[in-house]
Formats: sequence, structure tokens, C-alpha cells
Amino acid sequence: QVQVVESGGGLVQPGGSLKLSCSASGNIFGNYVMHWYRQAPGKQREWIALILSSGITNYADSVKGRFTIAGDNATKTMSLQMNSLKPEDTAVYSCNVKLYSTGIDYWGQGTQVTVSS
Repeated sequence: QVQVVESGGGLVQPGGSLKLSCSASGNIFGNYVMHWYRQAPGKQREWIALILSSGITNYADSVKGRFTIAGDNATKTMSLQMNSLKPEDTAVYSCNVKLYSTGIDYWGQGTQVTVSS
């Protein structure tokens, strides 16, 4: 079993910054990928970034240049540094961890990010 926990959400003004963290623990063996998703009220869940256990990253166009994902393979943690935040970034941000060994993915409970003046 794998447990995934996010932290770091909150209220921030437009143009501000916020850093989210995700920690995975449990039976994590071999290669894996960690994703950040978000879901705004009334909208579908949106993928925004990923980091492979190799360190390779990728971003959705909507956040490219503003958000930076980083990971620590030894501790199975990752962060999402969010800069130049906009009201449309308001959403519940969730961490997803997928193990290549089993094909199973695990979700955290999500953390609320609100961008408002």
C-alpha cells in the first residue's frame, strides 16, 4: 500500500506565489511517476505537471513558465512551486503517484489553493 499526502495550500493574492508539497510512503519499488492535477469548481480535473523518478519533468501549457516541479527520489517527495498565480489557478490540487511495477496509482486527499484579492 502507498500513502500520498499533500500540503501547502492556502489563500494568495494574484501575482503571488505558493509552494505545494507531496509525500509518498509505503511500498514504492522501482520506477514511478508523480503528477500534480487540479480541479476547479464545476470543471474537469486538469493535469498540470509530472516528474519521473529519473527526474524528467513535463508541464501543461497553462502553467509552463510559472510553475516548477521538483522531486527527491530518496524521500519520495515532490514540490510544486507556483509563481505569478492567477485567479484561474484556484482549484483543489492533488498529487498522484503511479508505480510502473504494478500499474497502480495512488491519490492524495488534495489541498485547496485560492487566488483572490
